[in-house]
Amino acid sequence: MSGIQGRRRVGRSVGALFAGVLTGVVLSLGTDMLLRAGGILPPLGQYMSAGLFLLATAYRTVYGVAGSYVAARLAPSRPMAHAMWLGVLGMAVCILGAAATWNKGPEFGPHWYPLALVALALPQSWAGGKLGELQHPESQQIQPEGI
Repeated sequence: MSGIQGRRRVGRSVGALFAGVLTGVVLSLGTDMLLRAGGILPPLGQYMSAGLFLLATAYRTVYGVAGSYVAARLAPSRPMAHAMWLGVLGMAVCILGAAATWNKGPEFGPHWYPLALVALALPQSWAGGKLGELQHPESQQIQPEGI
């Protein structure tokens, strides 16, 4: 592979990861805003029930799968690796978030919430990567019969 092709491939990998992150962030924040506007979630900084944190965990998990799927689909090669790198990045961000908000008050939720986000980061990325692999151009290559 020439230097130009290598740089192009790295650029496409970075772009795939960025698109995956952007997908998850936009969907999560957009849903938060819509649920706040609809009166389902309280305004920022106010106490939220454990049930609402469970709801947030559920849709963030689905959006994590979607973001990893996008990263895998757009990856120039090795779609699962791209999805899992997104999971590692997400896990790191969730660990930092948990450390920054731990024991800061009830408005940051119960302790299980950030721990759940940390624990779900890699499984949701694997699920999105698996879906992305199924539709990735690499997997669409015709294989000889019997294989």
